Amino acid sequence: MVTCMKITSTYSEAALPFEQSEIRDCSEVFAPIVTCNRKMQTIFRYIEAIAPTSQAVMITGETGTGKELIARALHDISSRTGDFVSVNVAGLDDNMFSDSLFGHSRGAFSGAERDRKGLVETAAGGTLFLDEIGDLNNASQVKLLRLLQEDEYYSLGSDKKMKSTARILVATNSSMDTLLSSGNFRADLYYRLCSHHIHLPSLRERRNDIPLLVNYFMRKAAKELGRPTPKISTDTLDLLSSRSFPGNVRELEGLVFNAVAVSNQGTVAFPRVNTPGMPCASQLPAADYSGLTQPFGRMPTLGEAEEYLIREALRVSGGNQQAAAVILGITRQALNKRLQRDPGYNKR
Repeated sequence: MVTCMKITSTYSEAALPFEQSEIRDCSEVFAPIVTCNRKMQTIFRYIEAIAPTSQAVMITGETGTGKELIARALHDISSRTGDFVSVNVAGLDDNMFSDSLFGHSRGAFSGAERDRKGLVETAAGGTLFLDEIGDLNNASQVKLLRLLQEDEYYSLGSDKKMKSTARILVATNSSMDTLLSSGNFRADLYYRLCSHHIHLPSLRERRNDIPLLVNYFMRKAAKELGRPTPKISTDTLDLLSSRSFPGNVRELEGLVFNAVAVSNQGTVAFPRVNTPGMPCASQLPAADYSGLTQPFGRMPTLGEAEEYLIREALRVSGGNQQAAAVILGITRQALNKRLQRDPGYNKR
């Protein structure tokens, strides 16, 4: 699955030790990364600069931010002749980890009826990507450290030393500071792995990319479903852009695919989305709305009703326009337009 995202790094544009003229054109590699953020160009240049080296790279970020996509981009730009091999090490005990990475010889253990090549050998001359490295147990951490230090390993049940030519990339959504301070991750291994470090921000840190990603995923979903790409309103895009998305780009992709699948009449609709840190209307403090029909003594006009509802929403929310917009079921931008049209709402 192609994941679209953008990334940030601890490296600022001014601090990067190379000039733009030194960077080759790798636009095809980065094409799947849908973004309009200028910081991405800095990060792309950083990736291009470190791609040819053989040093390990640590990629961090919340779940769903697209860490494997960046790992693949690094591999593709590096021009390494071997394959890109990916494995999720979460949940692997030490024996499974050793067997997966280093392979085994026939008779190494019960059921080992023939030689089995490990992933380090499979990735020879290429890239070995270890996902969820923060979940690796201590015994396996020691073996990975030895591999990085010596570039050598032994298959299970064999005394023949093997040479590793695979570059190691790792990723985690865990806090490495917490793992290091708790003693659950070896400091010596950490410093070997983070020779280069790329940190991927959450989707809520790059909201200006959400409209681009929504349209990209809508086209992708429509193509898979064999139907025309539906339309989406500006207000709906605004609502989506205000959502917290704890599952990041992966969550957004799933939301869009579901919406396209159930859409009809060429228009796509999404479940009510909420602004991060703001309660939905049902979670706001209870208020007395019994006077809704009392101020007029008659059926109000649409304009009168709108004016009254906006004033009441601002009163209940204590003048907080974002909360008032949630109560009214509109975007803050839509509320702002009405307030600009008639600033007296806040004073009546």
